[in-house]
Amino acid sequence: MPDNARAFWAYVDACAPDDDLGAASFLEQVHRRHFYFGIADGVKADFVRFRQCDARLNEQGGRKTASAYDAIGAAQVAKASFSGMRLLHHLDGRVSVWPMDPLPLQSSAVVEIYTRIYLRNAGMSGAKLRTRADLTKALAGLGSPPARLRFEPNDHQTDALVTAAGMRAHASDPRAFAPAGLTPELARTEGWTFGIT
Repeated sequence: MPDNARAFWAYVDACAPDDDLGAASFLEQVHRRHFYFGIADGVKADFVRFRQCDARLNEQGGRKTASAYDAIGAAQVAKASFSGMRLLHHLDGRVSVWPMDPLPLQSSAVVEIYTRIYLRNAGMSGAKLRTRADLTKALAGLGSPPARLRFEPNDHQTDALVTAAGMRAHASDPRAFAPAGLTPELARTEGWTFGIT
């Protein structure tokens, strides 16, 4: 089994026969026994694994994060996580991926995000936002002006706007790219979620 993130991304990509960079086949067929798809699989806790940054977030009151090995339900992130690994493999060498790579001085970088971090940083509960009023309150909590919308936003739109405002606010924190707990070994193997300090 690969012992670092880049090798694992390549492994997932090589083992996923999906044409569209999807990873459903990787989860459902190639490595089915590692993923929880429901009660027929047994005890869910036997499948759920978390990274060190997830533990750090939970220590800070972030509540339970989603495991990339839980593949059932509306809150599951398994398919998107493994599809993302395929995409990262295809981007390898074309753009920096933090924290696996050092940050470039003048070009873009890819970071992993978790929208609820920014909702909580804004003073919100972490629940989805679906109104302009709640969006305005969240943006103000992150030091951003209100969005000039002529419509009532859906939760995908509010997620994108709050995340952008939250990332901008977090990037000015001296700990943003040097969070407590992030070691060179974790950077190489597990990575880190931008916004967890």
